[in-house]
Amino acid sequence: MTLEQRLSEVTARAAAAATRAGRTLDELTIIPVTKFHPASLVRELYELGIRDVAENRHQEAREKALELADLTDLRWNFVGQLQGKKARQVRSYARIIQSIDRASLIDSLSSDDTDTSIFLQVNLTDDPARGGAAADQLEELTEHALRAQGIRLEGLMAVAPLGVDPGAAFARVRQLSERIRRIAPTASSISAGMSADFESAIAEGATHLRIGTAITGNRPTGG
Repeated sequence: MTLEQRLSEVTARAAAAATRAGRTLDELTIIPVTKFHPASLVRELYELGIRDVAENRHQEAREKALELADLTDLRWNFVGQLQGKKARQVRSYARIIQSIDRASLIDSLSSDDTDTSIFLQVNLTDDPARGGAAADQLEELTEHALRAQGIRLEGLMAVAPLGVDPGAAFARVRQLSERIRRIAPTASSISAGMSADFESAIAEGATHLRIGTAITGNRPTGG
């Protein structure tokens, strides 16, 4: 299949899942995850109408953003674990950072003259080595984000754990989203769902879908 065909297939599946959930495709933002793929693939996605792409490695993302700087309305989403010392560098090209899991990162991104959109990432496992804040930290992080200058809190991001029913995992994300919206009513977005489980995420209210191989195809050899 070509890139265009894969994107069309994913879009059709997302539309069908939205209909089943009493929603519409317009409520969804499909974000191809383009890690390990060349900037030329990102440009092709742009020509196919995509305006959001995601990367999880800073150096690779920065190089692609520089190469594609002419695409001024392309939104780079950073979805990888972020080191505090790299936060401001990531902010220089990423309009949206989806992997915020501690207050110190919010402080590093805070600015009087630059606005950055963020998602709080929640860890749905008991393994602290995985990215994301513990569920019981979300309210505190939400309040911290609301106090920070130049920070726009979009909502919550999560990855369904391996070996767990994704529907149950995303139902929990929906509940956690409702909790943070009591503090930040406009933080209504939910970034959840990847190639293998995005239809389950849509059923539980996901608004942003981070989809890799189902759209981009297999990683280039050696990636």
